[in-house]
Amino acid sequence: MTQKICFVGAGNMASSLIGGLIANQHDKAAITACDIDPHQLQQLRERYDINTSQDAVDSARQADVIMLAVKPQVMQVVCQQLAALPPNPDQLFVSIAAGMPSDAIDNWLGGGRAIVRCMPNTPSLLQLGATGLAANARVSSAQKNAAENIMQAVGISIWVDAEADLDAVTAISGSGPAYFFYFIELLEAAGVKLGLGQDKAAALARQTALGAASMSIGEDVVELRARVTSKKGTTEQAILSFQQNHLQQLVDEATAAAHRRAQELARELTTEQD
Repeated sequence: MTQKICFVGAGNMASSLIGGLIANQHDKAAITACDIDPHQLQQLRERYDINTSQDAVDSARQADVIMLAVKPQVMQVVCQQLAALPPNPDQLFVSIAAGMPSDAIDNWLGGGRAIVRCMPNTPSLLQLGATGLAANARVSSAQKNAAENIMQAVGISIWVDAEADLDAVTAISGSGPAYFFYFIELLEAAGVKLGLGQDKAAALARQTALGAASMSIGEDVVELRARVTSKKGTTEQAILSFQQNHLQQLVDEATAAAHRRAQELARELTTEQD
């Protein structure tokens, strides 16, 4: 894999993507990381033996894919600098910044750019991520494949039908890890209340979460639940309690609240930077 990729922003997510690409045999010489922090660039050079630069515009000129891996608050400034790049339909911009609409990014880049917007989540840092992707009308099939291959270096990637659907992705997989952390936290606390020590309750809750998640990959979770829910057994009593206390309604309301906030943040970020 020799496609030239330029990362603008060299934080944790960029580092994870670079590591995943190299693990998938992408040519190190075809990867460049750009950042204003020389210490950050030095760490990436030492860890991955890639090219680095503090001049993003110059480095991006020859890139096939430009990864916009900066914080949303500085996206406008960075994109306006990159607007100096000549129009090139073969050059793809991929944004991993939360809440930044592709239309705004395109406007800051000078217009007419091929843009894929991504919503990765924090397990991507362990190459166990789930990413939603949306492409604007100027993105070719080959460019979609390129974006997908990059994001699959840190987990799975799912294309949505419309960019607005990324707000739903945010509510499910973007914010989702925190929901599971919270459930593990509550399960640990319940174990302590039932007489287990903190360390034992934590070990049991976390390993159970890992095992259950691993078993669910590629399987029907309803069927999996049925297999471990014996009639008149302990699991059945717990599930019935969840149902009687309207756990489904709580999940629906929680994800709807996250979805609304994702929509609000997109509007706020765009308004602030305009």
